Amino acid sequence: MVEKKIGSAIYRRDLSPVLAIFRLVPATGDAFPPYRAGQYIALRRENCRMTKKITRTDGRVEYHPDLDEHGDIRRGPVTHSYSLSSAPYETAVHGYLEFYVILQMHETGVPGRLSESLFQLDPVEDNHIEYYSRIAGEFTLDRVASGFRNVVMIGTGTGLAPFASMIKQLRHDATSASNDRTCYTLFHTNRGFSVLGYHTELAAIERERCIDFVYVPTISRPGDHDPSGGHVGRGRANNVLRHVLGMPLKEEEEDSSDEQLRRLVHPLLPSHVTREQLLGRMKPSETVILTCGNPELMHDIQHVATVHGMRCEQEEW
Repeated sequence: MVEKKIGSAIYRRDLSPVLAIFRLVPATGDAFPPYRAGQYIALRRENCRMTKKITRTDGRVEYHPDLDEHGDIRRGPVTHSYSLSSAPYETAVHGYLEFYVILQMHETGVPGRLSESLFQLDPVEDNHIEYYSRIAGEFTLDRVASGFRNVVMIGTGTGLAPFASMIKQLRHDATSASNDRTCYTLFHTNRGFSVLGYHTELAAIERERCIDFVYVPTISRPGDHDPSGGHVGRGRANNVLRHVLGMPLKEEEEDSSDEQLRRLVHPLLPSHVTREQLLGRMKPSETVILTCGNPELMHDIQHVATVHGMRCEQEEW
Protein backbone atom coordinates (compact mmCIF):
# COMPACT_ATOMS: atom_id res chain seq x y z
CA MET A 1 0.00 0.00 0.00
CA VAL A 2 1.34 3.42 -0.99
CA GLU A 3 1.57 5.78 1.97
CA LYS A 4 2.14 9.51 2.20
CA LYS A 5 5.12 10.22 4.42
CA ILE A 6 7.08 13.21 5.65
CA GLY A 7 10.75 13.69 4.87
CA SER A 8 13.26 16.47 5.43
CA ALA A 9 15.51 18.30 3.00
CA ILE A 10 18.95 18.11 4.58
CA TYR A 11 20.98 19.57 1.72
CA ARG A 12 20.52 22.16 -0.99
CA ARG A 13 23.11 23.34 -3.49
CA ASP A 14 22.10 26.18 -5.80
CA LEU A 15 23.72 25.95 -9.23
CA SER A 16 21.88 29.08 -10.37
CA PRO A 17 18.83 31.08 -9.22
CA VAL A 18 16.61 28.53 -11.00
CA LEU A 19 18.54 25.26 -10.70
CA ALA A 20 19.46 23.31 -7.59
CA ILE A 21 20.33 19.89 -6.17
CA PHE A 22 18.31 18.70 -3.16
CA ARG A 23 18.70 15.76 -0.83
CA LEU A 24 15.74 14.30 1.02
CA VAL A 25 15.82 11.94 4.00
CA PRO A 26 12.87 10.10 5.58
CA ALA A 27 11.65 10.61 9.11
CA THR A 28 13.77 9.03 11.83
CA GLY A 29 13.41 5.26 11.89
CA ASP A 30 12.03 5.08 8.34
CA ALA A 31 13.68 4.19 5.05
CA PHE A 32 12.96 4.73 1.38
CA PRO A 33 11.89 1.70 -0.65
CA PRO A 34 14.51 0.05 -2.87
CA TYR A 35 14.63 1.25 -6.46
CA ARG A 36 16.48 1.03 -9.76
CA ALA A 37 18.43 3.79 -11.47
CA GLY A 38 16.15 5.73 -13.81
CA GLN A 39 13.02 5.65 -11.64
CA TYR A 40 11.05 8.48 -10.05
CA ILE A 41 9.07 9.33 -6.91
CA ALA A 42 6.14 11.66 -6.20
CA LEU A 43 6.86 14.64 -3.93
CA ARG A 44 4.33 16.96 -2.30
CA ARG A 45 4.43 20.31 -0.54
CA GLU A 46 1.66 22.12 1.33
CA ASN A 47 0.86 25.80 0.99
CA CYS A 48 1.79 26.07 -2.68
CA ARG A 49 0.53 28.91 -4.84
CA MET A 50 -2.40 27.55 -6.83
CA THR A 51 -2.92 28.23 -10.52
CA LYS A 52 -5.77 27.65 -12.93
CA LYS A 53 -5.52 26.42 -16.49
CA ILE A 54 -7.01 28.67 -19.14
CA THR A 55 -7.51 27.49 -22.72
CA ARG A 56 -7.42 30.35 -25.19
CA THR A 57 -9.57 30.57 -28.31
CA ASP A 58 -6.58 29.51 -30.42
CA GLY A 59 -6.24 26.34 -28.35
CA ARG A 60 -3.16 27.44 -26.43
CA VAL A 61 -3.10 26.62 -22.74
CA GLU A 62 -1.95 29.18 -20.18
CA TYR A 63 -1.64 29.06 -16.40
CA HIS A 64 -2.69 32.02 -14.31
CA PRO A 65 -2.79 32.62 -10.53
CA ASP A 66 -5.96 31.23 -8.95
CA LEU A 67 -7.42 34.07 -6.89
CA ASP A 68 -10.08 33.92 -4.20
CA GLU A 69 -12.97 36.36 -3.77
CA HIS A 70 -10.63 38.82 -2.05
CA GLY A 71 -8.07 38.77 -4.87
CA ASP A 72 -5.57 36.74 -2.87
CA ILE A 73 -3.77 33.75 -4.36
CA ARG A 74 -5.24 30.47 -3.21
CA ARG A 75 -2.82 28.07 -1.57
CA GLY A 76 -2.92 24.32 -1.20
CA PRO A 77 -1.04 21.03 -1.63
CA VAL A 78 0.61 20.11 -4.93
CA THR A 79 2.11 16.74 -5.92
CA HIS A 80 4.56 16.12 -8.75
CA SER A 81 6.92 13.29 -9.71
CA TYR A 82 10.67 13.82 -10.05
CA SER A 83 13.34 11.51 -11.43
CA LEU A 84 15.99 10.49 -8.93
CA SER A 85 19.53 11.64 -9.61
CA SER A 86 20.90 9.64 -6.69
CA ALA A 87 22.08 6.10 -7.39
CA PRO A 88 20.43 3.22 -5.52
CA TYR A 89 23.69 2.41 -3.72
CA GLU A 90 23.91 6.00 -2.42
CA THR A 91 20.47 5.69 -0.88
CA ALA A 92 21.31 2.30 0.61
CA VAL A 93 24.52 3.64 2.18
CA HIS A 94 23.62 7.23 3.07
CA GLY A 95 19.83 7.09 3.37
CA TYR A 96 18.98 10.04 1.11
CA LEU A 97 17.32 10.59 -2.26
CA GLU A 98 18.78 13.28 -4.48
CA PHE A 99 17.03 15.50 -7.03
CA TYR A 100 18.29 17.82 -9.78
CA VAL A 101 15.47 20.38 -10.04
CA ILE A 102 14.70 23.47 -12.11
CA LEU A 103 12.33 26.26 -11.15
CA GLN A 104 9.73 25.87 -13.87
CA MET A 105 8.26 29.00 -15.41
CA HIS A 106 5.17 29.11 -17.57
CA GLU A 107 5.10 31.39 -20.62
CA THR A 108 2.95 33.85 -18.68
CA GLY A 109 5.71 34.24 -16.09
CA VAL A 110 3.90 32.17 -13.45
CA PRO A 111 6.33 29.82 -11.64
CA GLY A 112 5.58 26.11 -11.36
CA ARG A 113 3.52 25.45 -8.25
CA LEU A 114 5.64 22.75 -6.61
CA SER A 115 9.00 23.78 -7.99
CA GLU A 116 8.48 27.30 -6.60
CA SER A 117 7.79 25.82 -3.17
CA LEU A 118 10.88 23.59 -3.41
CA PHE A 119 13.02 26.62 -4.15
CA GLN A 120 11.70 28.26 -1.00
CA LEU A 121 13.03 25.39 1.08
CA ASP A 122 15.39 26.16 3.91
CA PRO A 123 17.25 23.08 5.24
CA VAL A 124 17.14 24.66 8.70
CA GLU A 125 13.74 26.36 9.09
CA ASP A 126 11.43 25.04 6.34
CA ASN A 127 12.63 21.63 5.24
CA HIS A 128 9.59 19.35 5.18
CA ILE A 129 8.74 17.56 1.95
CA GLU A 130 6.05 14.92 1.79
CA TYR A 131 6.61 11.92 -0.44
CA TYR A 132 4.78 8.76 -1.43
CA SER A 133 6.29 5.43 -0.41
CA ARG A 134 6.52 4.09 -3.95
CA ILE A 135 9.38 4.55 -6.39
CA ALA A 136 8.31 3.63 -9.89
CA GLY A 137 9.08 3.89 -13.60
CA GLU A 138 10.11 1.75 -16.55
CA PHE A 139 12.96 3.97 -17.76
CA THR A 140 15.63 1.61 -16.45
CA LEU A 141 18.51 0.00 -18.29
CA ASP A 142 17.15 -3.52 -17.86
CA ARG A 143 13.85 -2.46 -19.47
CA VAL A 144 14.88 -0.08 -22.26
CA ALA A 145 18.48 -1.00 -23.11
CA SER A 146 18.77 -4.74 -22.58
CA GLY A 147 20.63 -6.53 -25.37
CA PHE A 148 22.25 -3.45 -26.92
CA ARG A 149 26.02 -3.14 -27.24
CA ASN A 150 25.91 0.66 -27.29
CA VAL A 151 23.75 2.79 -25.02
CA VAL A 152 23.65 6.49 -25.92
CA MET A 153 22.10 8.71 -23.24
CA ILE A 154 21.02 12.24 -24.15
CA GLY A 155 19.90 14.52 -21.33
CA THR A 156 18.87 18.14 -21.74
CA GLY A 157 18.81 20.34 -18.63
CA THR A 158 17.51 18.43 -15.63
CA GLY A 159 16.78 15.53 -17.97
CA LEU A 160 20.24 14.43 -16.90
CA ALA A 161 18.83 13.12 -13.59
CA PRO A 162 18.06 9.49 -14.54
CA PHE A 163 21.35 9.20 -16.43
CA ALA A 164 23.37 10.55 -13.51
CA SER A 165 21.73 7.85 -11.39
CA MET A 166 22.51 5.16 -13.97
CA ILE A 167 26.16 6.10 -14.51
CA LYS A 168 26.90 6.41 -10.79
CA GLN A 169 25.30 3.01 -10.16
CA LEU A 170 27.19 1.40 -13.07
CA ARG A 171 30.45 2.75 -11.71
CA HIS A 172 29.63 1.37 -8.25
CA ASP A 173 28.69 -2.03 -9.66
CA ALA A 174 31.93 -2.15 -11.65
CA THR A 175 33.95 -2.00 -8.43
CA SER A 176 32.41 -5.33 -7.39
CA ALA A 177 33.66 -7.34 -10.38
CA SER A 178 30.91 -6.48 -12.86
CA ASN A 179 31.44 -7.95 -16.34
CA ASP A 180 29.44 -5.29 -18.16
CA ARG A 181 30.85 -4.88 -21.67
CA THR A 182 28.34 -2.28 -22.81
CA CYS A 183 29.58 1.04 -24.21
CA TYR A 184 27.86 3.99 -22.51
CA THR A 185 27.93 7.45 -24.06
CA LEU A 186 26.33 10.41 -22.30
CA PHE A 187 25.50 13.70 -24.02
CA HIS A 188 24.41 16.41 -21.59
CA THR A 189 23.54 19.96 -22.56
CA ASN A 190 22.61 22.89 -20.37
CA ARG A 191 22.68 26.63 -20.89
CA GLY A 192 26.00 27.36 -19.21
CA PHE A 193 28.93 25.66 -17.53
CA SER A 194 27.82 26.47 -13.96
CA VAL A 195 24.56 24.53 -14.43
CA LEU A 196 26.09 21.37 -15.92
CA GLY A 197 24.97 19.33 -12.94
CA TYR A 198 27.24 16.45 -11.88
CA HIS A 199 29.91 17.57 -14.35
CA THR A 200 32.83 17.00 -11.99
CA GLU A 201 31.61 13.59 -10.88
CA LEU A 202 30.81 12.37 -14.38
CA ALA A 203 34.16 13.56 -15.74
CA ALA A 204 35.91 11.72 -12.90
CA ILE A 205 34.02 8.49 -13.68
CA GLU A 206 35.08 8.81 -17.31
CA ARG A 207 38.74 9.19 -16.31
CA GLU A 208 38.58 6.20 -13.96
CA ARG A 209 37.68 3.85 -16.83
CA CYS A 210 35.86 1.47 -14.48
CA ILE A 211 33.19 1.25 -17.18
CA ASP A 212 33.33 1.91 -20.93
CA PHE A 213 31.99 5.46 -20.62
CA VAL A 214 32.36 8.60 -22.71
CA TYR A 215 30.98 11.88 -21.38
CA VAL A 216 30.06 14.63 -23.87
CA PRO A 217 29.05 17.83 -22.02
CA THR A 218 28.06 20.90 -24.05
CA ILE A 219 26.60 24.33 -23.33
CA SER A 220 23.92 25.89 -25.50
CA ARG A 221 24.28 29.55 -24.50
CA PRO A 222 27.99 30.17 -23.99
CA GLY A 223 28.92 33.40 -22.25
CA ASP A 224 32.02 35.27 -21.21
CA HIS A 225 32.43 33.19 -18.05
CA ASP A 226 32.05 29.80 -19.73
CA PRO A 227 35.03 27.70 -20.84
CA SER A 228 36.09 28.46 -24.40
CA GLY A 229 37.23 24.91 -25.07
CA GLY A 230 38.67 21.89 -23.37
CA HIS A 231 36.43 19.31 -21.76
CA VAL A 232 33.18 21.19 -22.48
CA GLY A 233 31.75 21.59 -25.98
CA ARG A 234 28.99 23.75 -27.40
CA GLY A 235 25.58 23.29 -28.96
CA ARG A 236 22.15 21.93 -28.11
CA ALA A 237 22.04 18.19 -27.55
CA ASN A 238 19.94 17.38 -30.62
CA ASN A 239 22.23 19.40 -32.87
CA VAL A 240 25.35 17.85 -31.34
CA LEU A 241 23.88 14.44 -32.20
CA ARG A 242 23.04 15.65 -35.71
CA HIS A 243 26.61 16.92 -36.12
CA VAL A 244 28.08 13.57 -35.06
CA LEU A 245 25.80 11.71 -37.49
CA GLY A 246 26.49 14.08 -40.39
CA MET A 247 23.03 15.64 -40.56
CA PRO A 248 22.16 19.32 -41.04
CA LEU A 249 21.25 21.12 -37.85
CA LYS A 250 17.55 21.24 -36.98
CA GLU A 251 17.27 24.94 -37.77
CA GLU A 252 19.04 24.45 -41.10
CA GLU A 253 16.79 21.53 -42.00
CA GLU A 254 13.70 23.61 -41.20
CA ASP A 255 14.93 26.57 -43.27
CA SER A 256 14.73 28.90 -40.28
CA SER A 257 14.92 32.68 -40.53
CA ASP A 258 18.20 34.48 -41.04
CA GLU A 259 17.95 35.82 -37.48
CA GLN A 260 17.51 32.32 -36.02
CA LEU A 261 20.45 31.02 -38.04
CA ARG A 262 22.59 33.97 -36.98
CA ARG A 263 21.96 33.20 -33.28
CA LEU A 264 22.52 29.48 -33.75
CA VAL A 265 25.28 27.96 -31.61
CA HIS A 266 27.06 25.54 -33.90
CA PRO A 267 28.14 22.24 -32.34
CA LEU A 268 31.65 21.91 -31.04
CA LEU A 269 32.66 18.65 -29.40
CA PRO A 270 34.73 18.57 -26.20
CA SER A 271 38.43 18.31 -27.02
CA HIS A 272 38.81 14.80 -25.59
CA VAL A 273 36.40 13.18 -28.08
CA THR A 274 36.19 13.11 -31.86
CA ARG A 275 33.29 12.64 -34.21
CA GLU A 276 34.89 9.43 -35.50
CA GLN A 277 35.22 8.06 -31.97
CA LEU A 278 31.56 8.73 -31.23
CA LEU A 279 30.42 7.27 -34.54
CA GLY A 280 32.24 4.08 -33.62
CA ARG A 281 29.99 3.83 -30.57
CA MET A 282 26.76 4.25 -32.59
CA LYS A 283 26.46 1.34 -34.99
CA PRO A 284 22.69 1.49 -35.68
CA SER A 285 21.91 -2.20 -35.26
CA GLU A 286 23.70 -2.29 -31.89
CA THR A 287 22.62 1.07 -30.49
CA VAL A 288 19.74 2.38 -28.42
CA ILE A 289 19.33 6.09 -27.74
CA LEU A 290 17.79 7.05 -24.40
CA THR A 291 16.62 10.63 -23.99
CA CYS A 292 15.08 12.74 -21.23
CA GLY A 293 14.39 16.45 -20.91
CA ASN A 294 12.98 19.12 -23.21
CA PRO A 295 10.02 17.60 -25.15
CA GLU A 296 10.83 19.49 -28.35
CA LEU A 297 14.43 18.30 -28.35
CA MET A 298 13.39 14.74 -27.47
CA HIS A 299 11.05 14.76 -30.46
CA ASP A 300 13.90 15.82 -32.74
CA ILE A 301 16.24 13.22 -31.24
CA GLN A 302 13.58 10.58 -31.95
CA HIS A 303 13.46 11.81 -35.56
CA VAL A 304 17.26 11.62 -35.90
CA ALA A 305 17.29 8.11 -34.46
CA THR A 306 14.55 6.99 -36.86
CA VAL A 307 16.43 8.40 -39.88
CA HIS A 308 19.49 6.36 -38.88
CA GLY A 309 17.62 3.18 -38.00
CA MET A 310 18.34 3.36 -34.30
CA ARG A 311 15.94 2.50 -31.52
CA CYS A 312 15.03 5.46 -29.31
CA GLU A 313 13.45 5.38 -25.87
CA GLN A 314 12.11 8.52 -24.14
CA GLU A 315 11.43 9.10 -20.47
CA GLU A 316 7.72 9.92 -20.34
CA TRP A 317 5.46 9.94 -17.29
